[in-house]
Amino acid sequence: MRSYNPDLTPPWKKSAPVPEVPAEYDLVVEEVATGFCGAVIRCEAGTVTLEDRFGKHRVFPLEPRGFLLEGKVVTLVRPASGGPVRPTRTASGSIAVPGARARVARAGRIYVEGRHDAELVERVWGDDLRIEGVVVEYLEGVDDLPAIVAEFAPGPDARLGVLVDHLVPGSKESRIAAQVTSPDVLVVGHPYIDVWEAVKPSALGIPAWPAVPRGQDWKTGVCRALGWPSENTGAVWQAILKRVHSYKDLEPELLGRVEELIDFVTAP
Repeated sequence: MRSYNPDLTPPWKKSAPVPEVPAEYDLVVEEVATGFCGAVIRCEAGTVTLEDRFGKHRVFPLEPRGFLLEGKVVTLVRPASGGPVRPTRTASGSIAVPGARARVARAGRIYVEGRHDAELVERVWGDDLRIEGVVVEYLEGVDDLPAIVAEFAPGPDARLGVLVDHLVPGSKESRIAAQVTSPDVLVVGHPYIDVWEAVKPSALGIPAWPAVPRGQDWKTGVCRALGWPSENTGAVWQAILKRVHSYKDLEPELLGRVEELIDFVTAP
């Protein structure tokens, strides 16, 4: 007797298989039916809970082909049980040193232009900086940078690194930075108007950072264009910061400059 496959669905109507992905904590996905994008905060039998960038929670069933991961359809599955896995690398990509104690702070420092810059550097490079004994402090703008450098009194044993926003040719920031000529000071910068832009749009589930007309407050303009609450940009920043998990979520124009400053301050 001839045997037959019980599945009579024509081959051209069958859905292509999709990968199964464990719903690990902090994995960012988009639910196909609703478009809700968020990070996994809980996975229980048959359901997964996502948190969006504003802290809103929604529960979805673990259905086949139910989510998008980096734009591709996947099936979320419950992670295998087990204890937490110790990371082998820090958020910056450096080799992790379990149990390492923070080094006594160096005389050298890294100055960054604003509080958000400092929080982002801590988020990604905090473990490395503590091991190296490097303290990061933030400036309220760079208008008085030459005087700040003079007051710091840098030297071979107390080097100063400075990270500046929007350090591009012809900008006000570039003219101020050019006034700092000490060999024990390194001033570098990224091209973005605000450090928010150094976070990759893909980490936030947006196609791109919107263009904001000249003369308009950049943060306010961005929030309005993306439908984010513009009356509290501090809260929006905290939501953005939560989506930064490692160096992979940042643009290379910022990564290279921070690594350069750390190397400069810690050089023998």
